[in-house]
Amino acid sequence: MRFSRLLRTSVAFGLLLTLSEALPVAQMDTFLFAGLRWRSIGPNRGGRSQAIAGSAARPYEYYFGATGGGVWKTTDAGLTWRPVSDRQIKTSSVGAVQVSASNPDVVYAGMGETELRGNVIQGDGVYKTADAGKTWTHSGLEKTQAISRIRIHPANPDVVFVAALGDPYAANPDRGVFRSKDGGKAWEKVLFRDEKTGAVDLVMDPKNPDVLYAAMWEVFRTPHSLSSGGPGGGLFKTTDGGTTWTELTKNAGLPAPIWGKVGVAVSGADSNRLFAIIEAKDGGIFMSDDAGASWKLINEDRRIRQRAFYYSRIYGDPKAKDTFYVLNTGLYRSMDAGKTLRGIQVPHGDNHDLWIAPDDPKRMANANDGGGNVSLNGGESWTGQRYPTAQFYNVFTTAHVPYHVCGAQQDNSTACVPSTGGGDELYDVGGGESGYIAPDPLDTDVFYAGSYGGLLTRINRRTGENRAINVWPDNPMGHASGDMTQRFQWTYPIVISPTDPKTLYVTSRVTTRRRWETPAAQSPSTRPASRPTQSSSPSRPRRSTGTSSGRDRTTGWCT
Repeated sequence: MRFSRLLRTSVAFGLLLTLSEALPVAQMDTFLFAGLRWRSIGPNRGGRSQAIAGSAARPYEYYFGATGGGVWKTTDAGLTWRPVSDRQIKTSSVGAVQVSASNPDVVYAGMGETELRGNVIQGDGVYKTADAGKTWTHSGLEKTQAISRIRIHPANPDVVFVAALGDPYAANPDRGVFRSKDGGKAWEKVLFRDEKTGAVDLVMDPKNPDVLYAAMWEVFRTPHSLSSGGPGGGLFKTTDGGTTWTELTKNAGLPAPIWGKVGVAVSGADSNRLFAIIEAKDGGIFMSDDAGASWKLINEDRRIRQRAFYYSRIYGDPKAKDTFYVLNTGLYRSMDAGKTLRGIQVPHGDNHDLWIAPDDPKRMANANDGGGNVSLNGGESWTGQRYPTAQFYNVFTTAHVPYHVCGAQQDNSTACVPSTGGGDELYDVGGGESGYIAPDPLDTDVFYAGSYGGLLTRINRRTGENRAINVWPDNPMGHASGDMTQRFQWTYPIVISPTDPKTLYVTSRVTTRRRWETPAAQSPSTRPASRPTQSSSPSRPRRSTGTSSGRDRTTGWCT
């Protein structure tokens, strides 16, 4: 009997697929949209960046790469920024950017993200400008998908090296270190381990461009997992401009494999002084005084080792041998060869790149989850991040007339802006960086908003009410999935019923329904139902059949 039902279901599903494939695709008359024009409504608030670079020859000129926003440029030391790659590049997330020291008009940008959080945008290789960002041309390596570093020969902008991490989700051969001797027209793979291991960092000796160090990382993601580390990972060195490489991974003083993500730096004051931050069981920051032949552990502070897959970047000072910088949630500086680390205040957390002027260590540029910013006084103060590069997980509109547009910004808050505005008139509506927003269609001051971990808030901007109405009260952070009562996706859906604006649907591994029947000033309570069953978010809500849960007549439902 069960087999018979399964067979009928399979046949019906197959017929449905066949019919859907046979049906003609509806064609939209483009004339209907001919009068519409795109315009930016903001918000003017920076978003995530993992690449930034400047020029020793042009102290007011910098470039940063936005994730999802292309290449941006400033010519006034970070006071204002403008996009320079729009309509000229085919993918939107920049993983690396580098300015030629001998000709600052030449800039290379590598596409695709290598800070492998759960949501990344892959790239299509390398782009190059020879006129300081006015025009860009594609320069190959389109199958690398994620580029972590670009290094340019200081005397010849046609000699360029690319560190490619490769496909974050599958094995592929287009990864490792590549070299071009003709300005990106042709490339040769000069360092390759295997189809699972890519290059995550690459640094050139400031005193000898034939000496480079490369960090290799075996990593992959699935929709539900991250694997960091494998036998292909390690540290490598070339002394002949990339033609041959020597592995340093097993040299004295370094931690035993397996290694995860690695960052490496050369001191501008002494080519023998190296720093490396290594994700490993006995990892931390290691230092070498003999150009990598031997090492010693100098710092294992958890502040600079947490979430290694998202950070693990280190930089040597161009003038002071004992000074280096290391990036994590904060930006840290050591001036005593790693004995102590002191934080440098930056405009935003989650730091991913740092550029330091080779002739002036006080002039630096930093890329973080709020964008790019510039300092001219060694990090004592920084320029702001007022530009529209925010990454939004979703878009919602309100019942205002004219309507407002709302969304949840990566590593920031929720934000709503008027559809008629210019981007500066933003306001927060609760929830957090990753959540859905459900504007109340009956009251434009009321919003329901979520964030990761099952956070769910209800705010009333008119009365000042702001409270958590989580479906389940426990914070699941740090728990195994089997120990969680409710498992919420990073961007779990929150939807107000289109047929009953007093009914709210929330989805974790199950769908929960709650009906609001109280005035905004009262405090309804939630009573989670027991033993819910799996369900998808409904498009046609069924009529409620539950009972009242108290005098305020707020009812909680589960399906």
